[in-house]
Order: sequence, then C-alpha cells, then structure tokens
Amino acid sequence: MQGREDRKKDNWSIPSLREPRYSQSLERGLAILGCFTPDRPVLGIADIADELGMSRSTTHRYVITLVALGFLEQGASRKYRLGLRVTDLGMSALNSTGLREHARPYLEDLRKRTSYTTSLAVLDDQEILFVERAPSYRRGQSNIDLNLRPGSRLPAYCTSMGKILLAYLPEEEQRELIGKMTLTRRGPNSITTKKALRTELEHVREEGLAVNDEELAKGLHSISAPVRNESREVVAAVDMSAPSSMISLEELVDALGPHLVTTADNISARLGYRRDDEQA
Repeated sequence: MQGREDRKKDNWSIPSLREPRYSQSLERGLAILGCFTPDRPVLGIADIADELGMSRSTTHRYVITLVALGFLEQGASRKYRLGLRVTDLGMSALNSTGLREHARPYLEDLRKRTSYTTSLAVLDDQEILFVERAPSYRRGQSNIDLNLRPGSRLPAYCTSMGKILLAYLPEEEQRELIGKMTLTRRGPNSITTKKALRTELEHVREEGLAVNDEELAKGLHSISAPVRNESREVVAAVDMSAPSSMISLEELVDALGPHLVTTADNISARLGYRRDDEQA
C-alpha cells in the first residue's frame, strides 16, 4: 500500500479541479499516460485503475480511446505501453527549443572529421532520449550502432551521455534518481552497484568527460561531453561512439576527446552559454 502511495506522489494523480473551465476527461487521459515510467513500461487495466483510484470500466474506456489515438499500444499480453504519438510530442517539444536545429550542423561536421557516429541526447528520468544523431558510414560501425535514431531511449547509467547528464544533476535530485534505478548488466563492463555509479559520476564531473567502456554492449566504446545553456545548466550531452575493433578507448579519449569537447562548446554557445573568461 505504501508503495502505491509513493508512486502517486512521484507520478500523476487525478487532481481535484473544480474550476468549470477544466476538462476532467483530459486530466484523466494525461494521468493515465503519466502512469507509464521506465520502471513500469507495460501496464494492465487493473494496474492503471489501482494507481489512479479509478474504476476498471472507466479506465478501460479511456485506455481504448488513447489506443485509437496512437498514444498507447496494446501488446500480445493484452497489456499496454506508450505509443509513438507520445514520442512525437516529445520530439516536437524538443524541436521547439531549437536544441536539435542548433546541434545538427556541428554533429555532422564532427562525424565527417572523425568518421564515427555522433549523437545528442537529453535526460528523461532514468533514461536518455536521443534528440539528434549523425551515423557513421564506415564499414563495421552499423554493427554496434544498435539501430538508434532520434526518439530512441537507453538507460542512463550505462551510456556515456547518461553519465554526463546524471553527473551534473543537483545532488539531491541525483541521489533520488539513482535510488530508483535498477542496475542490470547490459554489456561486459556494466556498472551494477549504486556505490560504483556514484563514484563514477564524481569522476565524470571532475573530468568534464564521460566514457562508456563496453558498458552498454560488447564491442562499443563512446565518449561524451556536456552541453550548457545560457543559465550555465547542463541541458544535453554530445557523444561519439566507435567499435572497439577500430579504436581503443584510450585513443578515442586522447585523440578525439578534444574535438568532441569543442563540438559541445560550439552547441553551448549557440544556446547562449558563455565561459567565465568570455564574460569578463
């Protein structure tokens, strides 16, 4: 019972809005979408009804409508997951910030100069959401690119961009987010304890660069740098990924790390960020 109450505090609950201009149906529809989280990506009618304190018949009626509109999808198990329309809305919101537009030419330039895949992502709870991606055309790169594209998601803890975005969170927010995580082995070197993850994030913040040493998948290396906005907040991360068969992690960091940092700084400048020496 306590667990259910905690989830209601963390996610959506049905608000008690008495203002006549508000739509209760819209409130309920959005609350249903808010029940789906990285920890609970698949839910049944009973799960949603219990979460929101609604009857199962009412919940089913709203869920069927959301399925028809493309915001939910029903799987073979007769349970539901978020549909692609939700991703479309998220990408539209990101596009409206200009982040994707500002980043695209710099990612393309970095990919051309290094011949490795480059990406931009933001943090969405425990996951990273890919905003833009410039894939490499080198033979063998596609084998480790995992068919990722704008709108794709990955766990934050086992990616270099996720480490950057977690490392620069406010301390309390970072602690709460890590506390909710389940760390499973995705690659040969995945971090699987929260103590080790916190230690790694401290190192990332000190260095200003994060690495992924086959933590997401075997044979995949990546490095990442932070992107900041005018308020000096880290709002995104840029990465470069490469097969371990083509380049060692040490060479990726030493030879190409400076190019990646320059790319991140150029995108940051487009977002209004200025270093201390530029502001003086």
